[in-house]
Amino acid sequence: RARFVGKNGACNVAHKNIREQGRFLQDVFTTLVDLKWPHTLLIFTMSFLCSWLLFGMVWWLIAFAHGDLDHSTRLQRNPGEGTAGPPASFVPCVTSIHSFTSAFLFSIEVQVTIGFGGRMVTEECPAAILVLIVQNIVGLVINAIMLGCIFMKTSQAHRRAETLIFSKHAVIALREGKLCFMLRVGDLRKSMIISATIRMQVVKKTASLEGEVVPLNQIDIQMENPVGGNSIFLVSPLIIYHVIDKNSPLYDISPLNLHHHEDLEIIVILEGVVETTGITTQARTSYLADEILWGQRFVPIVAEEDGRYSVDYSKFGNTVKVPTPSCTARQLEEDKSIM
Repeated sequence: RARFVGKNGACNVAHKNIREQGRFLQDVFTTLVDLKWPHTLLIFTMSFLCSWLLFGMVWWLIAFAHGDLDHSTRLQRNPGEGTAGPPASFVPCVTSIHSFTSAFLFSIEVQVTIGFGGRMVTEECPAAILVLIVQNIVGLVINAIMLGCIFMKTSQAHRRAETLIFSKHAVIALREGKLCFMLRVGDLRKSMIISATIRMQVVKKTASLEGEVVPLNQIDIQMENPVGGNSIFLVSPLIIYHVIDKNSPLYDISPLNLHHHEDLEIIVILEGVVETTGITTQARTSYLADEILWGQRFVPIVAEEDGRYSVDYSKFGNTVKVPTPSCTARQLEEDKSIM
């Protein structure tokens, strides 16, 4: 059976035959953030190049319409023209534009505010002043969008989730006289996850009474943790557990038939707010039937040393065998009721 959620939290779902592709363009910013880095950098580069070329063409047309190019060509052919006697009366829209190349360079200078001083707009053409204003506004908009996009990509919440770890295996053992499904979760960073909550779901193939087959039926399962409820104080690794009772999807699972449940997958989702950035993050993992160990529990990894608590992460996923009944939670509950 294909895994629905990978051990690293990636969802194993492929979207095909999407006919309404235009919906992605209605949320352009999120689409840009979701793109891969090579595509984002390509769009970033092309947006500036296209805007420089577009306004370079506009500046060249303004110079051509005003006759700046002819006058510049004449001065290049006759450098001494206008030096003796009164100065020439011709005033160009933009000084020192001789060709499209110089117009393109002036477009770059305007948009990135370099200003080498060789080319500048004069008071001769109101249209040139208007284009100067428009290009500056367009440049600021492109800068805001692209820089915001790159900032969001570098500060995405799933980056923080890389330091939230789950045990490789889950275990089933007795706790307070009841069979419990247990896993361990920890945070490698000193900065905390605020308002952290954790929940679990069972994903399996089911069929309704009417014969409808649901290939990925998601069922929430009740869980417990050392502080009670779904909220956790993740300052040190915690063992999260689910009591297997009559309301649990694992109620009729025993160690003999555990590995026959090939369609069983338990998804664990940890959510919280990153303390340093205030951004909500989510970490996910899943456990298949062959990743659940029956009759084992996690070894302690927190110890007090020199007046403070230390965590040995080398033992984070280590387990030890403990006496556990080889029966289902239903049979264990029935045996207790008979006794």
